[in-house]
Amino acid sequence: MPPTQRKGDAKPSFASPFFVFRSRPMSTPTDMRRTALAHEHERLGAKMVSFGGWWMPILYGPILDEVRTVRTKCGLFDLSHMGRVRVVGPDRERYVDRIATNHVAAMKPGDIRYSLLCHESGGTIDDFLIYKYPDAVYCVINAGNTPKDLAHMRAQLAGFDAKLEDLTDAWQMLALQGPESERILSKLTSIPLGEVRYYKHRGFGVNGVADAWVSRTGYTGEDGFEIYTPRAHAEALWNALLEVGRPLGLAPTGLGARDTLRLEAGMPLYGHELDDDINPIEAGLEFAVKFADGKEFIGRRALERAKAAKCRQLVGLRADTKRVPRQGYNVHLPGGPAIGFVCSGTPSPTVGASIATAYVGCDHAAPGTKLEIDCRGTREPAAIVPLPFYKRPK
Repeated sequence: MPPTQRKGDAKPSFASPFFVFRSRPMSTPTDMRRTALAHEHERLGAKMVSFGGWWMPILYGPILDEVRTVRTKCGLFDLSHMGRVRVVGPDRERYVDRIATNHVAAMKPGDIRYSLLCHESGGTIDDFLIYKYPDAVYCVINAGNTPKDLAHMRAQLAGFDAKLEDLTDAWQMLALQGPESERILSKLTSIPLGEVRYYKHRGFGVNGVADAWVSRTGYTGEDGFEIYTPRAHAEALWNALLEVGRPLGLAPTGLGARDTLRLEAGMPLYGHELDDDINPIEAGLEFAVKFADGKEFIGRRALERAKAAKCRQLVGLRADTKRVPRQGYNVHLPGGPAIGFVCSGTPSPTVGASIATAYVGCDHAAPGTKLEIDCRGTREPAAIVPLPFYKRPK
């Protein structure tokens, strides 16, 4: 598609304080799925909304305050709406290598890799994490995409001795994110958490649950852990973490803050920076696309062509203005034509300005380039800045 066009209607970001609560149902809609912790969120006074077919907490207090808590202390998230799929069978690695852009066979047990599912056209079906175990491969996929991802994954099983198991309801997923995360989690396990390195995982006892599964991953740009536990133990683990973590500043945190945190950290969100018409190359995700070693995967040929003929690029924008850039707003040359569109935008308490991601033509993608964003008929000045907007101190 040309740089100035995007398929579908613009969707407001969940970081938008004007979007989240214009109308909030008083009870769970009958067609919404509930995690094992939904009643805990309601008990704690969370604002609940429909998200990806699930009844989820969007915030407990002001979103930007929750962002600051994660950046300086720690936040606890319920991510049980994310899809969790186990792949088993003798051909499991060969099968996942066929559907994933990243290289599964090169992984060792305990490794995690970021990858993408693509159409033959190169467009993105979803982005996801791959977890390698000695006897299985696990895929953690986006909540709203779980049905279409599973349909795509099942359609590719022909010719492989492999089987998919949907564990989304059987297992729940929590995330502990922030500089105090290791100190907090260490209070509930005897395992030295320093042994769990970034983008690694292992199983060990947490809060008396022997088969918990812990990874050093996250979607906030902070140090942290994602914890997988059988559904029956999720509530006890949630409350235990809050109890031991509160003296260190831990607070329950909603998906609104998570959206701002991931945007500050330059991480893509499907439906914003990625979709069926956007490929991983232009999204700046070539690191997760393995062309070497003759790896064949769905969409490889199209992505090779996209690499050779790149015409648009994902960039970061900083706008020192009261008007916040929102998804779908056009990006212009100063006083000139549109050259791109906004993917995500939010006020950033960490940066101290409004930030956004946008696709623009490659000829106008250099850091420092001055642009304008059409904010509902008013052009606001902005400048391209390097992604990510925020990197945590080492």
